[in-house]
Amino acid sequence: MEITIRAATPQDAQALLDIYAPYIKNTAITFEYEIPSLQEFTDRITQTLQKYPYIVAELDNTIIGYAYAGAFGKRAAYTWTAETSIYIAQNFRKMGIGKKLYEALEKLLKAQNIINIIACVAYTEQPDKHLNKNSLQFHKHMGYEIVGKLNQCGYKFHKWYDIIHFEKYIGSHIVSPFPLKNFDDVKFMLYNQGDNKL
Repeated sequence: MEITIRAATPQDAQALLDIYAPYIKNTAITFEYEIPSLQEFTDRITQTLQKYPYIVAELDNTIIGYAYAGAFGKRAAYTWTAETSIYIAQNFRKMGIGKKLYEALEKLLKAQNIINIIACVAYTEQPDKHLNKNSLQFHKHMGYEIVGKLNQCGYKFHKWYDIIHFEKYIGSHIVSPFPLKNFDDVKFMLYNQGDNKL
């Protein structure tokens, strides 16, 4: 199975929304209640791509997963910290696609001079039909460390869920960090490794 990683485009919005929608409707992985409109989702992709990576995994020209990064905070001091997100099509989970996407995302973020990456993961002590511990285990496997927990901060499906904050360093905390590059400045990395497979 050859998985190709490429940059997302606004034209991918419907395919990505088709992947995301079941997570909204059936899981507590995302705390959104309503499926965004195609226009809203397209705007989200467009806005992210102005600065941060938004990438997709394809199999036989069909998108089967995506990952992206965004600002962790609005203040200038957060410039070198980004928050990551990832979603895999329901029929393609636990096949190593998430690892490929996150590895590619980290390479791009590192090339942008991002130093800290953060992930916010929904959590419950007692797994239920809406949430298990797969995301928690995935982030641990990818080298993220738990740095905090918000208790019962998200309410969905008539239940309160926690949020686990994960952190990973992908650069050095030097006194004068290098300026942040835009995604456009580094996305060539997706296409210079032979048939654009990372």
